[in-house]
Amino acid sequence: MTEEIQALLEADHEKILKILPHRYPFLMIDHVRDIDPGKSAVGIKNVTFNEPHFQGHFPGHPVMPGVLVIEAMAQTSAVLIGLSRGISEQLMIYFTTVDKAKFRRPVVPGDVLELHVEVKRAGSRIGKFEGRAIVNGELAAEAEFSAMVQLPKTDSAES
Repeated sequence: MTEEIQALLEADHEKILKILPHRYPFLMIDHVRDIDPGKSAVGIKNVTFNEPHFQGHFPGHPVMPGVLVIEAMAQTSAVLIGLSRGISEQLMIYFTTVDKAKFRRPVVPGDVLELHVEVKRAGSRIGKFEGRAIVNGELAAEAEFSAMVQLPKTDSAES
């Protein structure tokens, strides 16, 4: 496999930072792999006790908030869209809907969260996605969500 093809199939932390505007403590993914441009990808989140939400959710029994698991799915989708469209600038992406969210098991420090996302419908600005969060082969959460992409301005658009 050539390096160029491999680069399309995964995104390391550096590439994620070029596409997403999120930074600590709101960057929820560490790596994206198994990218099938325009179709699907798998985000990886290494869950650590050092994350600020564990101080209060819940003291003595740390659990990653479900809304942050869904946010991690959305960030994986944003990287998928950015790479699929050949965009190497930061994208502003906004949730428009979250549907059918279900939480099956807690996500705790030490877990490696796999965020499997699929494109259900892709328009020029709005996409619909399906996501599953998996820990050790076990479904932790799932949701359908839509997001609106604010594409970077091009020189021709500024004229």
